[in-house]
Order: sequence, then structure tokens, then C-alpha cells
Amino acid sequence: MKAIFLCEKNDKIFKVYAPEAVCELQKLTNVQKTIYTKEDVLRDPASFHEVEMIFSTWGMPVFSEAEIKRCFPRLEVLFYGAGSVQKFARPFLNCGVKVFSAWAANGVPVAEMTVAQIILANKGYFLTSRLYHASGRAAAKAAFQKCTGNYGETVGIIGAGMIGKLVIQMLKSYRLKVLVFDPFLPQEKAEELGVEKCELSELFERSFVVSNHLANNPQTVGMLNYPLFSKMREGAVFINTGRGAQVVEEDLVRVLRERPDLTALLDVTDPEPPVEHHPFYTLPNCRLTPHIAGSAGDEVARMGELMLCEAKAYLSGSPTQYEVSEAMLKTMA
Repeated sequence: MKAIFLCEKNDKIFKVYAPEAVCELQKLTNVQKTIYTKEDVLRDPASFHEVEMIFSTWGMPVFSEAEIKRCFPRLEVLFYGAGSVQKFARPFLNCGVKVFSAWAANGVPVAEMTVAQIILANKGYFLTSRLYHASGRAAAKAAFQKCTGNYGETVGIIGAGMIGKLVIQMLKSYRLKVLVFDPFLPQEKAEELGVEKCELSELFERSFVVSNHLANNPQTVGMLNYPLFSKMREGAVFINTGRGAQVVEEDLVRVLRERPDLTALLDVTDPEPPVEHHPFYTLPNCRLTPHIAGSAGDEVARMGELMLCEAKAYLSGSPTQYEVSEAMLKTMA
């Protein structure tokens, strides 16, 4: 089967597909270590007419259905060694190409970072450390007396997709009550996960920590707004390691100004980074990180290994685990 590496970011692909994975893929498919870009493909479409398998990662170019049919008439499958496929997958699926994603592998470090922040938030870490620096130890200790800690506290998870479920599973080692807002989560699955389903308004009102994992689609844009943020408990924390577009940012800024007891931990914004002089940069109760929750450093090789395993299963006719369908795109981040 003829296979290629296709990616606009040449510095990424052989970090995701580490040397051992590349050797395995070469044995399976005879893929060469040349990295092609969309420009390469469009310059000479005939050279890619025999391609049946594509391996990619962050930087996967977007093709129209017409371009796919013209350039890749024999393409069967695309393996994406990263997370969200929202930007490029639909035209391939519409052309009958199978798409596989390493979203499960990429979700592990996101869930790990989210859980770490939840545990620190429940201990009052973010509020008390801020107060210690600004007002001294006594003020920090006074605020800490109102924190309930990680025994029996309530955490709200918005979106129980793959990452949301991972967070819930990782939180099981703690004695926490987990509320979930997700219209797509069946009640029986909620019971299996050990969570309580509720509406967004109730989730914000009852939870000490609220963590966003909503799917990134037009229906969720601007879903998290002032009426919700204003309901948050005293000292509460909002975490966003999902997508920035779900947050009405001017509403969040307003609440953070009105409620210095609240904390926002934002790994994502819309746009990224925030525009110059945005209040997020200077608000003392807002902490920005530069979209670091996903796979980084050596963690990225986990995604290449997962796509290698899927390629082996696909070629052998064995069951695969991480194929993406059109229906899944409605709820995936």
C-alpha cells in the first residue's frame, strides 16, 4: 500500500512519529521519510494518484472534496497523529476516506493537567497564593479557612466527551461529587460514570470548580456567559483547557472584575493569544497558559504510537478503535 507523510509543519511530524514508529511504518507500508505539503500535492497531482494511506499530525492541510478527488483518487485512509480533526475531516469523510485520530492519546495530558488544577483549586491554592503575594499571610490564611478541600467537594464538568470522561475517571481516586452538563450523555452512562447530570445554571451554582470540555462547534460558541459566571460560588474556579470560543470573554472579564474572589485558569482563548492589552493579561485573578494542556515534549510520541497501532489493525483486518465518523464530529472537541 502506497503511503505518504503529509503535513505543513515539518518540525512536528517526526516528533509525533518517533524513529521507532517510523521504522515500523516503513516495514508496513514502505512509506518514505519525505514530508509533503499541500503545495507539493497541488503542484503535481498525478504524482499522488496512487497514494492509499496518509500519515499526518498538527499542520494537516485542509483539502476540498474536489481537490481530494483530483489528487487522491485511490486514498483509503488518513491517520492523524493529534487530537481534533474538525478543521479538515469532513471533506475526506464525504469522499469515502476513513479518518483515524489520536484524540484518545492527546486527551491524556489534557485530562492530567485539568485534574491537577482541580485538586489545587479545591485546596484554595490559586486564591490563597494570590492573596499571600498581594495582601500577606493573614489574608491568605483567612481565605483558606473557607475552602473545603478535596473531601466531598463538588466539581462541575461541562462536556462528557472523551476528555471529559477521562477527567471524571481520574477524579475517582478522590472523594468528590461530580456534576456533568452534556445533552448527549445518556442517563445510564452517567450512572455508570458515577456522576450527576444537571443543567448548566445548576452546575455553575453548585460547583466549586467548573471545567470546560465542550465540543467545538457552532452550537457551543458563546455558551458560557455572564448569567452563568455570576452564579459561581465564593472563591470558585473556572478552568478552560477545551476551546476558547465557548466563552463570552467580555462577560468573563466583567465577572472577574466584580468578583476578585473568583479565579479563571485559561489555557485557551479566542483568539489565541488574546489581543494586545486584553484584560486577561492584567487581571490578578486570571491565569493564562499558552495552550499547553495537550501533548508536548516526549508526550507527543504517544499519538504516533497510537496511529501505528491503528495502521497495523487496519492493514491486518483487525478491529480498530479510533476511527472518526461524521456523527462523532458533532460532539468531539
